Amino acid sequence: MNSQSIAGILGAIVASIVLVVAFAFGPIGQFGKPAKPASVQPAQAVQQAPAAPAPRGPVIREVPN
Repeated sequence: MNSQSIAGILGAIVASIVLVVAFAFGPIGQFGKPAKPASVQPAQAVQQAPAAPAPRGPVIREVPN
């Protein structure tokens, strides 16, 4: 075995350790982590529509003479 093959083996070991740490602590969702409790929000499912549309300005039409 020459020094290049030993360096390749050690590089593969270091790369595998880095990947394991990245998967353990990385933001990959809920894989291997406890579930977060769902936040409770006040019930505002039904929103009331306005009773009448907002009044608009006067309609000006051109009248032929």
